[in-house]
Amino acid sequence: MKMGDCTLAVPFSIAFSNSYSSRSMSWWIATELVWLKTKEARKVPPESKDLRNPQVFYEHESLRRPLKKLKADPSASPTISPGEFCLSTIISSPILNSFIWMGPRPNINITDPKMIREIFLKHDIFKKLRSPLAKLLITGMVGYDGEQWFKVRKIATPAFHHDKLKNMLPTIHKSCNDMLRKWEMSVSKDESCELDVWPHIQTLTGDVISRTAFGSNFEEGRKIFEVLSEQINLVIQASLFAYIPGWRFVPNKLNRKLNSNHNEMGELVKGIVNKRKEALKVGKASNNDDLLGYIDGIKSQRDSGEGNWNEYVKSWAGNYCIIACVDNGFVMHTILNGQERAREEVCQVFGNREPKFEELNQLKVVSQILYEVLRLYSSAPLLTRANVKEIKLGEIVIPPGVLLSLPIMLVHHDHEYWGDDAKKFNPDRFSEGVSKASKNQISFFSFGWGPRICLGQNFALLESKLALAMILQKFTFQLSPTYMHAPTRGVTVYPQHGANIILHKI
Repeated sequence: MKMGDCTLAVPFSIAFSNSYSSRSMSWWIATELVWLKTKEARKVPPESKDLRNPQVFYEHESLRRPLKKLKADPSASPTISPGEFCLSTIISSPILNSFIWMGPRPNINITDPKMIREIFLKHDIFKKLRSPLAKLLITGMVGYDGEQWFKVRKIATPAFHHDKLKNMLPTIHKSCNDMLRKWEMSVSKDESCELDVWPHIQTLTGDVISRTAFGSNFEEGRKIFEVLSEQINLVIQASLFAYIPGWRFVPNKLNRKLNSNHNEMGELVKGIVNKRKEALKVGKASNNDDLLGYIDGIKSQRDSGEGNWNEYVKSWAGNYCIIACVDNGFVMHTILNGQERAREEVCQVFGNREPKFEELNQLKVVSQILYEVLRLYSSAPLLTRANVKEIKLGEIVIPPGVLLSLPIMLVHHDHEYWGDDAKKFNPDRFSEGVSKASKNQISFFSFGWGPRICLGQNFALLESKLALAMILQKFTFQLSPTYMHAPTRGVTVYPQHGANIILHKI
């Protein structure tokens, strides 16, 4: 089966102005022309057991209608991946491999674990999408391909080895301790209080990243994360116009702010690095004090000064910022039924003393909880690729340039691989490890899979495991009556209305 070539029936460029009427007209033109295809492009391959097409546009009304009926569904999928979720409802349940049109390009949704495995392994053929918008973020190694990715990955890998992670533990502990001291101050005389823990978790992550990566406290690195957070939201807004030719060159308020933030982030990172280099000169720091210093030392040994150090710094600033950290806000929501088991394990291993690195590996119940949270609320609900040449994937012959979507959330919630309780919180499914948790090992890929699996996954799990252990040592908690369960998607999954819990001091 071979998909037909698609052509774009649209003028090369569209003139824009900043007036309301012109913007409205531009949007109408984009809707009517950019999203429409010639008759040739509309010729879709016949349906088969391998590839199905409901003949709808992405985010079209035909996808929104089913969503309105799913608001009462306890699954997180409708709010995190509405388009993919509704598509699965239109086609079948569980969903098969399918495709829809995204503007002039076909987008194939791949849910077969065998095909997903092949895509991950053949990363030289199935590459990351290169979006002009992504360049406005400090995306780091996640956005690299080919020789650039290989070189940075080779230099960075030793920084996440066992011994280096062990050296990071005191720094992570200090950040967790700072957060818990604030919680203790918030607890009332009755030794309980209501708290939205989501902002605290965000601050904790920024603090840990700043201290381990830059050797500074959060106050010095805070501005970087503030600008990056704003930039992420702006990029999400700008993505709505991504299919309008030439839109990113229009000097409107949004585009000016995107470029301004991008330049500011580069200057902020450069400033922290220059400050650290000055400290090295006067003997107030060493290349083992922080991760960037360590990578700098390794880079100098391996390539004798070749390459642009500032690019490495930007790479790792961004890579650290988008590491798929486990969201402790969701952890504390889902752990409620199992917190006593987890606390009993923590007390048995640590008691009331400070957790040690080797002992964290003994936290089997806590590890199961973290993996189950990652399954239910994967930080990145969707991965995308594009093939650079024609290739046969299963029984499907795919021409070059086709978009491939790997809907993590749908695969993680699929009854075929996870059983009848696929949408329920059940940490015991990971009692024998990740490889035996489902009917197919590739059914779980929150951190990706294969050669490009997230380099920072062990760091992310270490931070989350330590934070949870320390929280369980000092507090019990329950959901607040004001809590509203509404996980939603930005660049990562986050609680739209916060994570309100009632803390009780032990």
